[in-house]
Amino acid sequence: MTIGVLVSGGLDSAILVGHLLQQGESVQPFFVKGGLRWEATELLHLRSFLAKRGRPTLRELVVLDMPLADVYGEHWSRSGLVPDARSPDDAVYLPGRNMLLIVKAAVWCQLRGIPQLALAPLGSNPFPDASAGFFHDLQNALNHTLNHRIEILRPFATRSKLDVMRLGVGMPLECTFSCIDPVGDTHCGRCNKCAERRQAFQLAEIPDLTPYAYLNESS
Repeated sequence: MTIGVLVSGGLDSAILVGHLLQQGESVQPFFVKGGLRWEATELLHLRSFLAKRGRPTLRELVVLDMPLADVYGEHWSRSGLVPDARSPDDAVYLPGRNMLLIVKAAVWCQLRGIPQLALAPLGSNPFPDASAGFFHDLQNALNHTLNHRIEILRPFATRSKLDVMRLGVGMPLECTFSCIDPVGDTHCGRCNKCAERRQAFQLAEIPDLTPYAYLNESS
């Protein structure tokens, strides 16, 4: 049986793909493009991670389009000033993001007989579209649309960031990408997500091989 996985290229979802492959699962990864400022670089890194993590049970990456320009308008994720390392976590919330990503990938799975779609939100995720109730209700709604049922999985829902990082030991985590304000193809080192990334490596006591454009400025 194949499991669909929504993967952004960031640490958690990339580790989820690697973890499922280690367990012998057949994995169909999805990347959804919305037109956000970091996606081209994120996709580049994701392809590198998947190439290095390749297993016979890893299917070819499916890239889906979900344009958000007409919805997000001038939201910071498309233009403007991104939240820096000093900003609170809720500053990086992307409205409706999980719902938009899940719906397209879930319908793709339903049409092709893939019964499960996995995401990597952690138990500490504070956003409303990462709650158990949200996923339960969305799964029910999706299963009213087509004959093929789908189950939304959250394998990391009871795990901490430290737990997940430890699962990633031995994986090419330097190929993942977390930045929301990339400098070329490099992490900026000073945005909210770069700060979160650096903290995750420090917490897990794993060497951080990530190149940061402005490492000294974010220290």
